[in-house]
Amino acid sequence: MSERTDRLTVFKTYKLYVGGKFPRSESGRVYEVTDSKGKWLANAPQSSRKDARDAVVAARKAFGGWSGATAYNRGQILYRIAEMLEGRKDQFVREVADAEGLSKSKAAAVVDAAIDRWVWYAGWTDKIGQIVGGANPVAGPFFNLSTPEPTGVVTVVAPQESSFLGLVSVVAPVIATGNTAVVIASADAPLPALSLGEVLATSDLPGGVVNILSGKTAELAAPLAAHQDVNAIDLTGADAELAKDLEIAAADNLKRVFRPPVTRHRPEKEAQGAARPQAVDGDDWSADPGTHRLTAFLETKTVWHPTGALGVSGSSY
Repeated sequence: MSERTDRLTVFKTYKLYVGGKFPRSESGRVYEVTDSKGKWLANAPQSSRKDARDAVVAARKAFGGWSGATAYNRGQILYRIAEMLEGRKDQFVREVADAEGLSKSKAAAVVDAAIDRWVWYAGWTDKIGQIVGGANPVAGPFFNLSTPEPTGVVTVVAPQESSFLGLVSVVAPVIATGNTAVVIASADAPLPALSLGEVLATSDLPGGVVNILSGKTAELAAPLAAHQDVNAIDLTGADAELAKDLEIAAADNLKRVFRPPVTRHRPEKEAQGAARPQAVDGDDWSADPGTHRLTAFLETKTVWHPTGALGVSGSSY
């Protein structure tokens, strides 16, 4: 019997990643995702405001456990994410090549860099405290210690152009320091981000620590910037006009706002149907990431602790 060669391809159904689960958009809407040449790749879920609110609820629920975990444990989990990505490298190379119009070799280099970035931030989880914390000199029988603590729930407007390396570069430092994240994926190229959710779900990361939404950037970012239970927002993937609107909305509950480098603009794909121009990423995602994104969403807690009476021979503590 001859082998069959006429089977139909099983197309992948992409879903959101919220609370450790994979729901479809609450609205039931989807939109077409195409490659750089306009070829159809998949239908991505078009998230609604309700999806955004659900993601915030999931992120808040996960915050206590994640921020209370040891830094060493968080580092282990971030490293596990890198391990899982290494095993699915071929899939991500294919998706990044399609999303960004890259050759397979260039896409492979991007995926390798993204995996290495998870390892980079995994190594920083139990070291950043020594960089930004410390013991403060005081006049009196006290210890005065400053230690970093996570800000809380962070909305991340992911880069528009760098669908995977840029995405990892903005998400990993947020969760490495104990925050939880609601991520708005690149509007034109959301597929690598949605596939990343599948990796996170199988890498020991507690559900709700990272929540990934796809859809129109402005439609999702506006309610999240105004949400009273969101503590901070990263404006990396927002154009100048949208970023200004989000900053104004974020001021209502004094959100911490991370402002990206100055960006250029390009018209968004007509098929997307959005009126706003989209930002061209200002960051060089291939460069050394440094620690500025690790410290962007940390607060400093200062504690005074009595040492006891100080005598001639020194402290009696």
